[in-house]
Amino acid sequence: MGLGNGKLGAAFWAKDGLTVQLNRADTLPYRRSSGQVSFPDLQRLTSDRSFRGRVNLYDGALEENGGGVSLRTWVDHSADRVIVDVRGLPPSSLQHIRLHLWEPRNPIASTQGDMAVLAETWLDDKLPGASNRRFGSVAAIEVANGRDSTANVIDSRTVEVTARPTIDGALRVIIAAPAFDEHRASADVVHDALGVPIDASSTTVWWHTFWSHALLIRAESRDGTARYAETMRMLYLFASAAHNGDSIPGSQAGIADLFSSAKDDHFWDPAAFWFWNLRMQVGANLASGVPQLNAPVFALYRNNLDAIHRWTLEHMGGRPGICVPETMRFNGKGVEYESDGLRPFPITTHSCDLSWSASSNARTLSSGAEIGLWVWRTYLQTRDLAFLHANYPLMAESARFLLSYQKDGKDGQLHTSPSNAHETQMDVTDPTTDLAAIHALYPATIAAAQLLQRDADLSAQLKTALQKTPPLPLVGASIVASPSADALPADKVIAASYEPTVPYSNGENIGLEPVWPYDLIGIDSPLFKLAQRTYALRPFVHAADWSLDPIQAARLGLGTEVADAIFQLVQLYQVFPNGMSALVPGAPDEFYIEQSGVVALTLSEVLAIQDSDGLIRVGPAIPPGWTIAGSTALQGGAIVDVQAIDGQVTAFSLRAGEDSTLHFLTPWEGRKLQIFDNGKPDKIIDGGRFTLAAAAGHDYRFELVGSHVKPAFHGELSATVKILGRASIGLGPPCCAPPAGYDGSSDQ
Repeated sequence: MGLGNGKLGAAFWAKDGLTVQLNRADTLPYRRSSGQVSFPDLQRLTSDRSFRGRVNLYDGALEENGGGVSLRTWVDHSADRVIVDVRGLPPSSLQHIRLHLWEPRNPIASTQGDMAVLAETWLDDKLPGASNRRFGSVAAIEVANGRDSTANVIDSRTVEVTARPTIDGALRVIIAAPAFDEHRASADVVHDALGVPIDASSTTVWWHTFWSHALLIRAESRDGTARYAETMRMLYLFASAAHNGDSIPGSQAGIADLFSSAKDDHFWDPAAFWFWNLRMQVGANLASGVPQLNAPVFALYRNNLDAIHRWTLEHMGGRPGICVPETMRFNGKGVEYESDGLRPFPITTHSCDLSWSASSNARTLSSGAEIGLWVWRTYLQTRDLAFLHANYPLMAESARFLLSYQKDGKDGQLHTSPSNAHETQMDVTDPTTDLAAIHALYPATIAAAQLLQRDADLSAQLKTALQKTPPLPLVGASIVASPSADALPADKVIAASYEPTVPYSNGENIGLEPVWPYDLIGIDSPLFKLAQRTYALRPFVHAADWSLDPIQAARLGLGTEVADAIFQLVQLYQVFPNGMSALVPGAPDEFYIEQSGVVALTLSEVLAIQDSDGLIRVGPAIPPGWTIAGSTALQGGAIVDVQAIDGQVTAFSLRAGEDSTLHFLTPWEGRKLQIFDNGKPDKIIDGGRFTLAAAAGHDYRFELVGSHVKPAFHGELSATVKILGRASIGLGPPCCAPPAGYDGSSDQ
């Protein structure tokens, strides 16, 4: 399992007693590890048959015990360092703590007093799209509580500190891995990190504060799917908080990079970001009431705005605005470089490049629009005007580019061509991703511009263009590329583009993009039923760990399909005991976070959804047989808490963030509903659809008249292994119980 403070992450596993890999997001362009630290003399702890370990999510710490030894370790929130506290060691034992790197790394190994350091620096000047910036890694180990501490250089890639525990058997080790600073000596940088006084409570308080703001969900079902999904969501929120405290996301390509245990190996270009693999994380964080975790995502694109402008001018025919590369290097260039380390030969591709050959994202035009939409949705939820001021250019410049790319057709409409339907169709006309992006982003940009009193001319142009933008392509289900065998002659679906027969190149269900993330088809849309049929006949079923099937099923009110999609995707892709997944099996065995992000967002969506027209759907897709209780964050700071038993909503509440008129759709059509305002009975109304004039700060509760049942959860809250079909989270005890009279202290 991994721990992190948002900038520094660490993976821990019971090899050589204890092994820790140090990871940062800023060791670019390779995302090189700062090193691995081993504690070989802790095998007394890990080799004991009674060895137990768990990650304490609430405290943000790893806790282990065995062989009379206990260990507690955490990634500090006061400085970029790992603290390892060990108790119960024999006072006379000599403990070796070794920090090492591997070939072809070329660090400088040194010691200063009882501190051992590995430091390395390199230029980003060789790969396509190079920034010509200097990067580096630095790590150091030091014993803060122990005796007879000595630091030694073992070889050019290895340093070691040895020490004896205190008389009462305690040992505290500090492992520092701060950010590289090319203007300062590495020794000074690590001294700063090591010198901050250790206050274990600061990290505990940080995590307790985080959990007090994150919206929690409990869920159970007889088949175990609900509880498993709940666990995945909790692990996602923990990992997301551990990854997102810097100016760029800790995760890229859908991978939990700060939890890596794979040395420097990466299957996908470690210098690049795919927004497709961030979208579910952004949505999950927002719905879970922790929008601050998305700050690195917006900073990545906002801070590269000038670079993206230059890339667009140079590679997209001199057009104004920004074509945000779907695969974008950290420095704003639309370059993806895959080395030959894990492939037979290196591969270079471009995004947002008119001159590049037809390929995955060469002409994917919609990424900037989606990012802009998440900016607007964040504002709608938080009402943070300063945030909107800072990030509005991402909306406006993405809209400006799409406007410039739309061309007048003979039919009097505006078209985008050549353009990709993301990675699924190459160089087609009016892909659904473009149409959905335009129909969603233009109105949002107009609203934001009016609020900020900016860009009146742009708003006028966008209004005109909206009137001439084609609707979504609706075609016979049998004529699309790779039609479903279940399609009936009368079936229609939303196609991937206005060229529906062009073969598919990836496993994306582009026809469902208007459902989510673009949110163009709510329950009152005339396309809602057709979108449900599009889901049923989608070409790619449970096709990747990033599959959006559960989210889109929830949006379409398909509770049974939600549970089935979660179960099937877990069986296919969730393979690691830390709850992470594998899109690509085998080396380098990277931990993918994107699947748990999908599950996290799905659980929020089954409780409550706010359509783009403002309608709040309560319990729109709770799977049959699920008992669930939890909260979802909506617009204007509103929080809706829903309770359901066996798939049926029994009550819900609203915490109003502002004075507003809210429209609700509940599953209680034809029944009477009691409203409580701040705990006091208010009035009785008809269920189904209703409107509430909500007052800021008020708590409203809604119950069926005469019903006071509450969900009861029977699952254990203690740390237990979760099992769902062939998948599991956690590792169980050894296969065999110790024999009678077993003495663990003698079996080392």
